[in-house]
Amino acid sequence: MTQPMQSIPFAPADPRAALSQLPASPAVFALYGAEAHLEPYIGHTPNLRSRLERLLQPSPIHPRRLQLAGRVRRIDYQLTGSEFESLLTQFSLLEDVYGAKALERMHLRAPAFVRFLGSNAYPRLTVTHRPSQREADWAYGPFPSRAAAERYVDEALKLFLLRRCTDDLHPDPSHPGCVYSEMKMCLAPCYKGCTDARYVEEAAAVEAFLATRGESRLVQLRSQRDEASANLEFEAAAALHAQVQRVEGVRALAPELVRPLSQLRAVILQASANPDEVAVFLFEHGRLRGPIGFSTVGMRIQNEQSGSSSLFAHPVAVQPIPEAPGPEAAPHAAPEAPAKLARGILESRMETVLAALSESHEAPSATLRQGHLALLKRWYYRPEARRPGEIFFPDAENHWPVKALLRGIGRVAAKALGVAAEKQSTAVTLSGQGNAPA
Repeated sequence: MTQPMQSIPFAPADPRAALSQLPASPAVFALYGAEAHLEPYIGHTPNLRSRLERLLQPSPIHPRRLQLAGRVRRIDYQLTGSEFESLLTQFSLLEDVYGAKALERMHLRAPAFVRFLGSNAYPRLTVTHRPSQREADWAYGPFPSRAAAERYVDEALKLFLLRRCTDDLHPDPSHPGCVYSEMKMCLAPCYKGCTDARYVEEAAAVEAFLATRGESRLVQLRSQRDEASANLEFEAAAALHAQVQRVEGVRALAPELVRPLSQLRAVILQASANPDEVAVFLFEHGRLRGPIGFSTVGMRIQNEQSGSSSLFAHPVAVQPIPEAPGPEAAPHAAPEAPAKLARGILESRMETVLAALSESHEAPSATLRQGHLALLKRWYYRPEARRPGEIFFPDAENHWPVKALLRGIGRVAAKALGVAAEKQSTAVTLSGQGNAPA
């Protein structure tokens, strides 16, 4: 579960009395002054005690360092298990104090979305940083940057004949058209180069392409290619294969996170401040919820040093399980395998956590939605080597991949245990070096 916010008084005359109570652990903190109207100093750190010693304990060696000891009277802090949790907690605190300015305080930029203007009589594509919640079905993203979203739009439009102009069209045969209509890259509704029904058909194809990240177009082209190949029309099949490759290239420009905003759902797994848990977050309905801790007590964690051994391929609960079925079972019913029952226990535990995260459905404010989207985008688009934790999306039927989530929890827990063991080994080594004779 989320660690509670803790509070301790701070006396400028005796800073060590308060600082000695602080753990040397990752945390989010808020420093409050004597007067209630003063804004708190809010931040996050991988080492709470070290950070606040620098801020609240004067140092003659560094006289120009920022010192807040004379202004602080109370320290509030909350332990966190990951940078992802720290940033989310910090944003929540800043939003309570500064409202919409919390985005600026954390240098968060609203992510870019590709917007399909379906409400227009002649739909087109545009890029926006403020997708309308009312038209969330037509906003696709988030993309890592505006440039990435614009490139995706440019490449996607090369596959279709949708208009690129931004005018409010009033079709007139006397309209001069544009270069795209001359190049046959647009249906030219501006001078009635096509019927309205034909343009609606093309717009629907573009919308389906965006909603499925190109899969709708790929299915159609692959079917035509296979049919041409079966009919020994090899030149046509080769041309269709080239189109398939083009679509796959455009598809690659939209990462897995890019989805209709109304359908953007993801489960994020992170290390927890509690060593016996993995923190589970849920992004749904435009906001992040959590964390809720998934208990790993009694869970056989995946051993990365064991190679591909099936013993550690699927996490199971190592707890006593009855060897024989109960008296209510059928006389000839065979007992289930212990491993299967154990996995069932973990799957049930996972489903309980997901249900608890999905309980709240209140609509987020615009600031909260933009902030949580920006935090999700910032974390997701990091290089994988610098992106701790894991993310999972629902399947085609909108169900969570519970077994995959359990394997992910095993990996996150194993990595957290490995990091903790490494820190402990380093501390022992440093301690030994300190006690060694000169």
